[in-house]
Amino acid sequence: MKPYRTEKTKKEEVREMFDRIAPAYDRLNHTLSFQIDKLWRRRVVRIVRRSSPRRILDVATGTGDLAIALAARIPDAHVLGIDLSEQMLEEARRKVVRRGLDERVLLEEGDAERLALGDGAVDVATVAFGVRNFGDLGTGLQELFRVIRPGGQVVILEFSTPSAPLFRALYRFYSHRVLPVIGGRISKDRQAYEYLPASVDEFPAPARFMELLVKAGFAHCRARSLSGGIARIYTAVKPRL
Repeated sequence: MKPYRTEKTKKEEVREMFDRIAPAYDRLNHTLSFQIDKLWRRRVVRIVRRSSPRRILDVATGTGDLAIALAARIPDAHVLGIDLSEQMLEEARRKVVRRGLDERVLLEEGDAERLALGDGAVDVATVAFGVRNFGDLGTGLQELFRVIRPGGQVVILEFSTPSAPLFRALYRFYSHRVLPVIGGRISKDRQAYEYLPASVDEFPAPARFMELLVKAGFAHCRARSLSGGIARIYTAVKPRL
């Protein structure tokens, strides 16, 4: 699905959507998630730290929260964050400078399906709340596989649907009824905040997503449930030659 249902491609619409909501994105993201998204990112950072990576690629970096957290907690790492939206990147660059991390965090406009990196260029690739916005999910996963070195890993944080019936019903009410009203009022783009929860509904179930990771070439795929299934962390390894 696409945010605005115009004749433009999904990729073009996603770029336009995030350019529009960039100024309000951080405030809304943290408020609407009750700050839980920060805890989820910390879990991702702990997983990434275990392999002591030196070269990290953060795809769909947005306003840079994960890229900044990775650089802050892994002192020897250099992080390249890419995103389709230049306005989101501008927000990220200001935050990177404020944190004094501009020598180790590089932010560039880029396409997840056509990464401007050589084969095996990074130790770890991360994506936080971005894979469901890929224009072509399979192609995006294949590109992640290509640029990770053999033995390296991908760590993906993404929203999902809780499995417990009552919790799922409450979550759907909040995400489909409450979130679009608040998000639309503050960001002035209600369609964006209707698209975001709808895109979670359309995202593959955990078992199916791990099948797609395997199809892209990854092994040792694992899904960790967070906060009752509201989100999941997927990890997978690129096999050594």
